[in-house]
Amino acid sequence: MRSLLWAAAVCLLLAPGDTSDDEPPIDKEALRKAAHEMFMHGYNSYMKYAWPHDELMPLSCKGRIRGVTPSRGDVDDAMGNFSLTLVDTLDTLLVVGEYDEFEEAVKRVVENVRFDTDVVVSVFETNIRVVGGLIGGHMMALVLKSKFPSRLPWYDHQLLDMAKDVADRLLPAFNTTSGLPYSRINLKRGMLPYLKEQRDTCTACGGTMILEMSVISRLTGNPIYEEKARKAMDFLWERRHRGTDLMGTVLNVNSGDWVRRDSGIGAGIDSYYEYCLKAYILLGEDHFLDRFNTHYSAITRYVSKGYVFVDVHMHKPTVVSRGFMDALLAFWPGLLVLKGDLQPAIEMHEMLFQVVKRHKFLPEAFTHDLQVHWAQHPLRPEFIESTYLLYRATKDEHYLRVAKQVLDSLNENDVRSMSHEDRMDSFVLSETFKYLYLIFAENSDLIFDLDNYVLSTEAHFLPLNLASSQPDQLPRRLFIEPEHIEDEERSNRFQSACPNIPGGLSRSADALNAFGSSLRTRLPRRLFIEPEHIEDEERTNRFQSATRVQTNLGYIAKSTECAAGTNDRLRAWAFSASNTDHIKHLSKMGIEMEQHDGQVYLRYSEKAKDGDPSASCVLDAQGSLADLNASHSALSQMISLLLMIMLLWMVVMCSTFVLVTLAAIARRVLRARGSPAESQEKKNE
Repeated sequence: MRSLLWAAAVCLLLAPGDTSDDEPPIDKEALRKAAHEMFMHGYNSYMKYAWPHDELMPLSCKGRIRGVTPSRGDVDDAMGNFSLTLVDTLDTLLVVGEYDEFEEAVKRVVENVRFDTDVVVSVFETNIRVVGGLIGGHMMALVLKSKFPSRLPWYDHQLLDMAKDVADRLLPAFNTTSGLPYSRINLKRGMLPYLKEQRDTCTACGGTMILEMSVISRLTGNPIYEEKARKAMDFLWERRHRGTDLMGTVLNVNSGDWVRRDSGIGAGIDSYYEYCLKAYILLGEDHFLDRFNTHYSAITRYVSKGYVFVDVHMHKPTVVSRGFMDALLAFWPGLLVLKGDLQPAIEMHEMLFQVVKRHKFLPEAFTHDLQVHWAQHPLRPEFIESTYLLYRATKDEHYLRVAKQVLDSLNENDVRSMSHEDRMDSFVLSETFKYLYLIFAENSDLIFDLDNYVLSTEAHFLPLNLASSQPDQLPRRLFIEPEHIEDEERSNRFQSACPNIPGGLSRSADALNAFGSSLRTRLPRRLFIEPEHIEDEERTNRFQSATRVQTNLGYIAKSTECAAGTNDRLRAWAFSASNTDHIKHLSKMGIEMEQHDGQVYLRYSEKAKDGDPSASCVLDAQGSLADLNASHSALSQMISLLLMIMLLWMVVMCSTFVLVTLAAIARRVLRARGSPAESQEKKNE
């Protein structure tokens, strides 16, 4: 029955909204207009000050030109002097209803953009932004022509032809032993010798090609693009760790050996997981879903720590490889929506929203206790993408309020100092504002059906009618509403295809909304609850029910003891010895911290009631709380010192013995050499 799922792509039920009595109603129309106005301000600024260059420098009011403006390193590999922002933004123009400007933009791209340029670009970025942007523009051009026959009368698949041209220029990058593409290529001269020496690529770079390349193949009839992308996906699947089913971050394109074995859901891996599931949605092939489910189980087991996520070593998942999360993992709740697993999506989104509320926006990186790790924020779309998909699935007005807060904060960039940066990536217009507009838009505001498309990782529209076969048991739609289930037979098929939605359709939708509301209201409106916040027995019980949240975010309840002989354990991945808030909390609980021998020592200074000495706890690299008595620690240090002295004495004695032995041997050799001379002298006499 699982094969029925792909016909609908995603089995989600749109539920009635849940409006709280103490919240003012959301004016969706006003917010949609505000999102439209902000998008057009950014777009018009790009066209006025930057076009035909790739990006706008909003503070300098000029275009960013590859090879002319100061280099930003690998970030500039997304640019190829091909009007990147305009190409990436084509389909957004039609989404927001700017039909005249869309026609003009298509004409500008067709007449002015060329790809026969001697410039080295990222294969990954060029695929998702340029190939994807041209495909999305082509699909929207067909929509506009079908809706208004008088528009674009001259258009004859030129954008699709341009997408094919770019794909042809990327194909030489796939000529590797493994089939994984090299990370960079020269658009005019192909794989130059020095580019072939750069053999390392990220998992996401090789695993985020299948959607765009499959669409090119199926729209043009040439299978080569899909074949190359499939081979890369198949190889990555074979390179997973067979014991954990986790993926590393960087590997060699020829040998397939892992260069970086860090495993998580953020930068370097993120869109590989996304395309495993979306390839199933687009192409309807069960093995893509099998792969995603296998990875999902591994992520749930090793990477997910309640509401937060850690990076671990793929071969040793009990060892955490870094102590912060990056903003790119905010796509995960939205992906879980597409899978139909809404409860963990709601939970993780709420954690991310706590970060947004604290810092006005999602920092580029933040620690597990939700402090800023890297304050830069280039207006990334992942969080608002997940917010949009959760609203589509639940119709809970909470997500409209979240989107409103994001909209209100978009004029602020660096989330610590609230300063601005002279940078506007193409995804700001192609993704961020697209999702902001869509979440406030009604179906009547659009001239096409959103559910006939799946959005790529760059938010470009890819049609769902390209699957090899199309069974007619269920509507071919991304989201399925109750009215699409026309009879009992189809209703039963829908339920059997979606095991994550138990019970009746409307009942399960109500339960999801109730779960989200309960998650936000059952505790005081604080993510971190300290002992002084617990005022009575009732709230104490409520606090204890949230212990999972507290522990996972690295806070230690006052009741947590680390006396010798206890079995309590504290996971070290959430604790940062350089975090001043952590140290303050430890101090409030009477815990002193020391660092030496590569370890963090926590000492509880208050004497135990039975007169036992103070206890010391060591947080080791494996994330465990080791129990050490303070006297044991001093004794171990003394023993170590004695052992070092003994070792030094042995080295000195051995060295002396060797020197004496060598001297004796040398003396004998010299004496032996002198004997013949003395004999000859005596003979002469």
